[in-house]
Amino acid sequence: MSGGTQTPVPAGATIGFLGGGQLGRMTAMAARTLGYDVRVLDPEKDCPARGVSSHTITAAWSDAVAATELAQGCAAVTLEIEQIPRPSLEAVARTAPLHPGVEPVFTVQERARQKQWLERHHFPLGPFRVVTDAAQAEAAVAALGPSIVKAAMGGYDGRGQVRVKTAPEGRAAFEKLKAPVCVVEAFLDIHTEISVLVARRADGTGVAYPPSRNLHTDGVLTWAVTPSGVSAEMQDRAESLALRIADALGIVGLLAVEMFILGDGQLLVNELAPRPHNTYHHSERAHPTSQFEQLVRAICHLPLGSTEIVRPAAIHNLLGDLWEQGAPDVTKALAIPGVRVHLYGKKEARPGRKMGHLSADGDTPAQALERVCAAYEALKR
Repeated sequence: MSGGTQTPVPAGATIGFLGGGQLGRMTAMAARTLGYDVRVLDPEKDCPARGVSSHTITAAWSDAVAATELAQGCAAVTLEIEQIPRPSLEAVARTAPLHPGVEPVFTVQERARQKQWLERHHFPLGPFRVVTDAAQAEAAVAALGPSIVKAAMGGYDGRGQVRVKTAPEGRAAFEKLKAPVCVVEAFLDIHTEISVLVARRADGTGVAYPPSRNLHTDGVLTWAVTPSGVSAEMQDRAESLALRIADALGIVGLLAVEMFILGDGQLLVNELAPRPHNTYHHSERAHPTSQFEQLVRAICHLPLGSTEIVRPAAIHNLLGDLWEQGAPDVTKALAIPGVRVHLYGKKEARPGRKMGHLSADGDTPAQALERVCAAYEALKR
């Protein structure tokens, strides 16, 4: 039932969420605004979305029975995390329309599978190798040069990956990751990191948000800003590329496409995510339609909202490190003009865990970014 009817889902119907983290929470809030009821499945009893859900099922992603229970009575089911086993996805799809469907999620959720799919469809990628043992990893680094070795399944926000410079380090990295399959990606001459978010309905109608310019630290997003500052020609190329990937996958919902602009002007795909994306949290400030509302519109077969930029905006992540001496004093951030604080309601803070984010608008992208960075520095003091 992954295709589902294209008749608009009426207000009052129930939407199910595979995942109750911050992305599920913020999308559920948008669904509530549009008049929908919300059900959530998440392994954590106190997941962030519990407070906005009428019914929360606490169960592992691998629990297909629980997934079926979630789907029962739902007009549509979507997800905030792609690492859900195929049997659970199939259990949902047999019971309610699942967006994205089983195949797009299955393709994207494993790095090697994702890279090979992109390669088969002739989308631009940097040099890479898929390896299944330490010797292959060593040989891959010998061929590619300095690289990143990434576990093919799981691992995100900088986890599950090791930077290496030599072939012996490639072997050691594979052994350290203890993953049956890894992807070895060559270092690139990256000039700018951007992402493009696409929303697509079941009838094939799609829209792209203008690129976001992003900065990562140790694989974790630090800040993102829009407009990105790339040329009009590069923006057109990036949006066209993202829309073509979403069409080829048959995405219904959202697809975030992370990209690299190289020093020589090449535009390459880094990774895909079939869900709301950290780099578009500023869509709540910059666009008439946030990514969270757009996802609800797409899966409920409603008209897609405008993606134009009406005001420059930026976000800065808040990680658990800020909570080491207790909760930070958010009044310091709120005192800066244009800044808002978004906290996810997570009970346990730990280093590297996303606890919230700051957003700000401004007359220019530089001003918006300056404001969120100043607010972050104020929270550190």
